[in-house]
Amino acid sequence: MSDVFKEINIEDIPGFVIGQAEDKEAATGVTVILCGEDGKVCGAVIRGGGPASRENGLLNPLAANDAVHAIVLSGGSAFGLDSASGVMQYLEERHIGFETGYGNVPIVVASCLFDLAVGDASLRPDKAMGYAACNAAPNFKQGNYGCGTGATVGKARGAAYMMNSGIGAYALQCGELKVGAIVGVNAMGDVYEPYTGKKIAGLLDDNGTLNANSEEELCRTALNPFTGVTNTTIGAILTNGTFNKTEMTKIAGMAHDGYARAIRPVHTMYDGDTIYAASSCTVKADINVVGTMAAIVMAKAIDNAVLHTEGAYGLKCAKDFL
Repeated sequence: MSDVFKEINIEDIPGFVIGQAEDKEAATGVTVILCGEDGKVCGAVIRGGGPASRENGLLNPLAANDAVHAIVLSGGSAFGLDSASGVMQYLEERHIGFETGYGNVPIVVASCLFDLAVGDASLRPDKAMGYAACNAAPNFKQGNYGCGTGATVGKARGAAYMMNSGIGAYALQCGELKVGAIVGVNAMGDVYEPYTGKKIAGLLDDNGTLNANSEEELCRTALNPFTGVTNTTIGAILTNGTFNKTEMTKIAGMAHDGYARAIRPVHTMYDGDTIYAASSCTVKADINVVGTMAAIVMAKAIDNAVLHTEGAYGLKCAKDFL
């Protein structure tokens, strides 16, 4: 990429293990980021208007909790929060969690995206799928996998004009510092290459091409009857930089700039856009550097999500236009 950064794999960031499970026929799945026996310092920022989440209150800098043992990114809308119970079971069986004197209580945060418009809406990620994702770790693939299995983008005119999306990742190293992003892209808006401005996925026009514009369509229709709280892009920043929870929350907020670079429009009331930021705290780092890198890798991870996705469920994908 440059003489400053070196591209690395998301799996190269120490202290985290990623597992995935999915039901291709139902078009839904789960991605779990396991954070080790002692957990990892974690913050989060929600900027969309319709999030489905679990235990995020513990990530408030004013809350007593300092670490999480897993981050769950799931399909299934709010139903998918059940998958975190399987992650809880997996961790409890391994005696991982916050010690209460009456047993270990794993700290598992979770966010879900809305994928009920494709596949079988009656089948959602559940406790068994969450457990299976943990059991499968390490197991990470980009595209139609994990929480990105049934993800779609470009929904300002409804399902007839949307495209397939998926889950993506990207990571960079600067000296000993490593920063990566993993993201399930299920946006109401369009996806763009952040540095060229080229649209690569999103709302289709009447001819089935990428010439439509979700920002214009949203403003044109104002209250589109096909549009609701049916979207949400959910992701996580992983780093080895040493920070406290308040600083990780700031980094999560800066990573949302990556959303804004790659998705238009973003952070609407129709989206539940959420980013976690977790660290293994092994390298001294500057918060401005990590926040800047977080935005870079997040934007690239969003692009990777759509570029690695195959067409499915009768929908087009970005590869159809390359």
